[in-house]
Amino acid sequence: MTAFEPVCYALDSVERLRAHLAGGRNLYEVREDGQGGRHWQCLAADDAQLFVPQREPPPFSAKAFFFAEREAIFRFEGERFVACTPAVPAQVLFGLHACDLAAIAYQDQFFAADGHYQTRRAATLLVGLDCRSSCSQGFCTLVDSGPDVRAGTVDLILLPTDAGWLLLAASAAGAAAVADLGLPPAGLDWQAERAANRQRVASEQGDGQWLQAGIAAINAGQVDAATWDSLGLRCLVCSGCTTVCPTCSCFAPLERQLPGGAVQHERVWDSCLYEGFQKEASGHNPSATPGQRVQRFWQHKFGAGFRREFGRYGCIGCGRCDQVCPGGIGVHAVMHKVGKPCSN
Repeated sequence: MTAFEPVCYALDSVERLRAHLAGGRNLYEVREDGQGGRHWQCLAADDAQLFVPQREPPPFSAKAFFFAEREAIFRFEGERFVACTPAVPAQVLFGLHACDLAAIAYQDQFFAADGHYQTRRAATLLVGLDCRSSCSQGFCTLVDSGPDVRAGTVDLILLPTDAGWLLLAASAAGAAAVADLGLPPAGLDWQAERAANRQRVASEQGDGQWLQAGIAAINAGQVDAATWDSLGLRCLVCSGCTTVCPTCSCFAPLERQLPGGAVQHERVWDSCLYEGFQKEASGHNPSATPGQRVQRFWQHKFGAGFRREFGRYGCIGCGRCDQVCPGGIGVHAVMHKVGKPCSN
């Protein structure tokens, strides 16, 4: 997103804003499904349910809205190649946490030249939500992804305060989307409000010495093979972490024969933790052991080279990997372990 001078408004009703944005767009919000789960649901413009800020990020980020889990790229019809360009209606993602918006900005760079991703991205208005407290596994303040939504990652920002809601127009598209609402300017010092909120959440999340020690050990090559092997033994190769991680972008090509003889080239989500992910046609596998694959995964999340290329680490501090890993080797466990490289 290009630089934009934000404008802050007093917001009388989040629900009125939601209904306004849903006019002519598909609007998605995280809702409970009645079975103990929470996931993104498409809402009608006249949906009357009150907006309730979610303290915890949803189990699944917004990754699939832009990087589809499975999609056709092109098909070969015997004499010609036909591009399979996605048709994407205008859509709104409403109530995104700061960490997930940081992940979208990361993916925007990774898929900068990808037409399928960019087609979906261009059709989407992003509405973020500042967090007022830390989620249970989160450490967003330690990796610069929250709790306040970062500039340049979003179109509109919902700011909850003790006195009510504020709305920050953070892009030209966001300002245009709310121009007809006639919202009054905010009387509250919203910048001081956000700064105080940021300080409170940072205090809740601590100084992050465990994380910094792990990052330093990984980038200095101080984690021995035995430590990685011990972690690899606990990896069940379920791909849960790579599926829920908002910045994971591995995919595999798939050729499928269609009725009539045409061949369709597709891409599907893949995982670098699968044994065959890096296996070459010669039979050589540069990541043949579970320990090597676990090492590769965490080097991608906290490697200095990725930070130089993308402006941030590949981990946005949401803690989803901790929640889904049956082997107990999510980010907290791993970074505590590798920060003591000689222990097993």
